[in-house]
Amino acid sequence: MRRAYGRLPWRRGAVLGSVLLVLATTPAAPTATGGGGPGPAQSVILLIGDGMGDAEITAARNYSVGAAGRLAMDTLESEGRRTTFSVDERGRPVYVTDSAAGATAWATGRRTVNGRVSKTHDTDRPMPTLLELARDRGYATGSVTTASVADATPAALTAHVTDRSCKGPADMAACPADTRAGGGAGSIAEQTVAARPDVLLGGGAGHFAQTVTDGPFRGRTVLEQARAAGYQVVRDRAQLAAARPGRPVLGLFAPDYVPVEWTGAPAARGGTTPQRCAVHNPARPAGTPDLAESTRAALELLTARAGRPGAPGRGFFLQVEGASIDDRAHEADPCGQLGETVAFDRAVASALAYAERHPRTLVIVTADHGHATQVLPDDARPAGLSSTLVTDEGGRMRLGYGTALPGEPQEHTGVPVPVAARGPLAHRVRGVQENTSLFGTVRAALGLR
Repeated sequence: MRRAYGRLPWRRGAVLGSVLLVLATTPAAPTATGGGGPGPAQSVILLIGDGMGDAEITAARNYSVGAAGRLAMDTLESEGRRTTFSVDERGRPVYVTDSAAGATAWATGRRTVNGRVSKTHDTDRPMPTLLELARDRGYATGSVTTASVADATPAALTAHVTDRSCKGPADMAACPADTRAGGGAGSIAEQTVAARPDVLLGGGAGHFAQTVTDGPFRGRTVLEQARAAGYQVVRDRAQLAAARPGRPVLGLFAPDYVPVEWTGAPAARGGTTPQRCAVHNPARPAGTPDLAESTRAALELLTARAGRPGAPGRGFFLQVEGASIDDRAHEADPCGQLGETVAFDRAVASALAYAERHPRTLVIVTADHGHATQVLPDDARPAGLSSTLVTDEGGRMRLGYGTALPGEPQEHTGVPVPVAARGPLAHRVRGVQENTSLFGTVRAALGLR
């Protein structure tokens, strides 16, 4: 069940986005889900660090490769900034977005209200998404995340619901019009299966275990619906490696969010004793693929699926989300946050390695919004929570979290976020642009209408 803190709805993880932009501030909504000629790119890989603003990137860089070092995401040649605001029901700016509205912006080219997934801000009607457009044009499609595959960011590509909390058939209290009984298309999980991306990897097994209450699959679980749609269901690294591209692949690696990689003491009032992060989380089951492994598997499967009969010359559209950067920042957990940022960067490196071998690939790296992290002087004494970390280069780095009262989760921030790209149309990320513009750039890159 979604919990709301302050003005921003977010989901606490059981263990817990990227934008290329065109100059138009609000691209026109597409009128059809097909059409268009070949674009300059054969494939697009969109990598989203959820809650990964400049401070979160800087902290991960300092800790892992040093202040003068460079992460993989630092090596993309075209760079810019994008604004991140959402809107209210009347279309007026809301200066701090949540992940649902943030992801809807690039998925549909339109802003919406916080908490809503790929539906209009005023009439609450579905809007076509990049994944749907790419699929209908013959591209292979995929989504990889460390959250539930029914969470807000991946859901923005595959579903249309009034509230992001409506993940499974048992979670529909906030979405009566989206239920099948109410004339809608069902929960996020049900809609995601119906959207039929070729590759879907992350957590969320608990949402797929829920029983469908209406429609042709009434009385059966969403997982049974997925199997009936032809999905190969995989649960761990070995099963993922054994998956074959002849049928779509659904990877469910955790009940909800995939457990984080690193652990350590959370930030505290007055600070913490200087600490090193533990890089092996005992709560993370053996055999759980990391984000880079899932990304490489998705790329291999999508490349094979894109070459299937009936899709000549088409490539794929893949979204990859590092979700728990956001979740751990909400909890003022610096080690969990840093570990997930480093894990996300390894996924970026995997995408760039793929693009080296496939030059007509556009790679985009960005975030959906900023977060609470501040990199502070070591002798600072902030009023909020803080933690001192001993970096890999032997320095002491103090991180502060001061956007919430003691005992409450930290909040998102409304700052612009970085965006970087390499490949066809990468130049379009330069400058300060709107959070809706990625939609137009990906559409142009793939030749979609």
